[in-house]
Amino acid sequence: MIKRKKNLFSFKNLRNLLLITKVQRKKKIGFSAKILFFLLFFNQFYDFLDICGKNSYNTTMNNNLNFIAIDFETANGSRNSACSVGLVRFENGIETDWTASLIRPPSSYFIRQWTEEIHHICWDDVYDKPTFDRIWADTIVPFLNKTPDLPLVAHNAIFDMNVLRGCLETYGIDKPELHYFDSLPISRRTWREFRCHKLTYLGMELGIDYLAHDALEDSRTCGLVIVKAAEVHNAHSVEELLAKCKSKMKVL
Repeated sequence: MIKRKKNLFSFKNLRNLLLITKVQRKKKIGFSAKILFFLLFFNQFYDFLDICGKNSYNTTMNNNLNFIAIDFETANGSRNSACSVGLVRFENGIETDWTASLIRPPSSYFIRQWTEEIHHICWDDVYDKPTFDRIWADTIVPFLNKTPDLPLVAHNAIFDMNVLRGCLETYGIDKPELHYFDSLPISRRTWREFRCHKLTYLGMELGIDYLAHDALEDSRTCGLVIVKAAEVHNAHSVEELLAKCKSKMKVL
């Protein structure tokens, strides 16, 4: 008896093949959907980290990077001629608070070039503003007392500290024992390749968009320079940054 060969292309086999293909297709689609879902989730999670995680990273890295940046603008060459002041508080490397004020200096004399080309403040802007003694008592001291242990920082601090000393002496105010450091030598030791280290130039090179010679903006930019320098040196505190930049804390 002759056996008939099995017909591999029978209707039944064709139906089974179609069913298998359909199942495999569903599995492939399901697997592809899982991959797509994972990629979308990862992308959203990455965006979440990009938006929110940067502050968390900075908080972890700069967990003791606490200081108050300060800047004065003056009417003329006299060190007691402060006409504006700005202070910005940084905690854990992040700005948390600020204050700023115009000040009526003892004299109405403003250097015209400074008014027209630098800080754009004139006597008409400040003649009815509080004098330094009132700004000190009502604005600066309360701001400092919120975090009394934080040091001050200024860019080219010798200028701002001399202005502060001059104003305190003029109004007979006892000089407090304030600790401060200078962002200028830190910037010089951090970015040696820069052709200069003026605050305006640093802002441009470091991508900090700000209004130059505005006391609040200058103090904020000074603080951001310190934060960026700490990241370069992997410094977790002001003390560690000062040590790595071979700079020192000073007393007013």
